[in-house]
Amino acid sequence: MAMTFGVSMFPTDDGLPPAELAALAEELGFESLFFPEHTHMPVDRRSHFKPEGGELASEYARTLDPFVALMAAAAATERLLIGTGICLVVQRDPITTAKEVATLDLLSGGRFLFGVGLGWNREEMRNHGTDPRTRTALLRERIEAMQAIWREDEASYDGRFVAFERIMAWPKPLQRPHPPILVGGTGPTVLERVLAYGDEWLPEPSDGLLERMVELQERARAAGRDPVPITVYSARPEDVASYEAAGAHRCVFWLPARDPDGARRRIRELAQELGLAA
Repeated sequence: MAMTFGVSMFPTDDGLPPAELAALAEELGFESLFFPEHTHMPVDRRSHFKPEGGELASEYARTLDPFVALMAAAAATERLLIGTGICLVVQRDPITTAKEVATLDLLSGGRFLFGVGLGWNREEMRNHGTDPRTRTALLRERIEAMQAIWREDEASYDGRFVAFERIMAWPKPLQRPHPPILVGGTGPTVLERVLAYGDEWLPEPSDGLLERMVELQERARAAGRDPVPITVYSARPEDVASYEAAGAHRCVFWLPARDPDGARRRIRELAQELGLAA
């Protein structure tokens, strides 16, 4: 599988518009565009994205809805894949989210990549009624419930956190049985989640990542699965060769948020560094 390149950015109300960014990414030869998700940022917060703590960048509180932003990106392009990186499924109703995913995949012509994850902001989760202690089991049930909705004309699911009987929900995704599910994270149990209900792994750079990429393929073979595709999120151009040698097929690079000119400059620089620009 040949290496491809994507970009990611926090889309905000004062940043580079999603449609303009998508058109530029496609023009420059990037394969994909990813948007993250945060519905809000609690003012009083003990959770930290990084162990050392510190203030979060302002874009975390200003992020556009990823599905709406990605639809704008899809409408401005023809080939560019669009994805969530990541969708906070544990903060979402699964029936509504299943419809949003299917609608976006249908209207984009089957170009959607569904990146999902547990999230890190416990206060944000609690504001959605989610208990952070049960989020791992909740994520699995919501993913499995959505898979049932996408596959079946009359879907049912009976779990601890999600339960419904014989529901009908259209549209179905254009990609069958559903868009690829990219499981984000680098925690100690993430490989189990990838193998349980994922189509792909979406890790960020971390200590031991290359070894874990090899481990994932060994475990996939032992389970009778084909090799699992891997997208490295938040990559650096100088590390691409190492990730490719370890089995990654896509690397995604961040662009600056809330800085339209900076995002335009950086994406052109990346295209040059990666050999995409003529």
